[in-house]
Amino acid sequence: MNLKPWKYIVALWMTGVIIAGFLIPIPDIPILQESARNLFLHVPMWFTMAVCFAAGLVYSIKYLNNPDLTTDRKAETATQVGLLFGICGLITGSIWARFTWGSWWTFAEPRMNLSALGMMIYVGYFVLRTAFENPEKRAKIAAVFNVFAATTIPFLLYIIPRQLPSLHPGAEGNPAFSEITAPELRYIFYPAVIGFIALSVWLYDILYRYKEVKHQLEHHRA
Repeated sequence: MNLKPWKYIVALWMTGVIIAGFLIPIPDIPILQESARNLFLHVPMWFTMAVCFAAGLVYSIKYLNNPDLTTDRKAETATQVGLLFGICGLITGSIWARFTWGSWWTFAEPRMNLSALGMMIYVGYFVLRTAFENPEKRAKIAAVFNVFAATTIPFLLYIIPRQLPSLHPGAEGNPAFSEITAPELRYIFYPAVIGFIALSVWLYDILYRYKEVKHQLEHHRA
């Protein structure tokens, strides 16, 4: 099976980002030290998650305005990919916390806990989908829940954590990443954001095509 040209570009782009992320010399940043390289993984994953959740929100609203199970499958797929990157963001954040704060997880850190809560809300989206046999009813209720879930993310991941004291950059009394990120890191960080978003599109494409084939087979058997 031949890959589309843009997928070769994404593969080469991400290979370059990862290699450069591990090999380029970085400045001596207090506390972070070499763990600052996680900036190329952890933060772009959250950006990618947000883009995927936003796409899922758009498809869910589109479904509510014009019910079509194809649109529902698109919403479900975009949300699945977003949740995958959100979980990876939690994992890389936990690893980073271990090497900078000395603990894999701390319940005194609001951003970590609120981020985990956000992921649990989206897990609830998929659990809810399993509760209904009727496809139309499942799609409608899931779309409403997805709209609710998407509206919580800005508050849980950005607005509320910035108002609370925390060790995490960007919290009250703590500079944001943009204020402590050295120029050298930005040369890899921004391409990493683009690369991870492109990778999410690739994953979405694979997963959505799988769902379409599965749907066609089930329809044919019926």
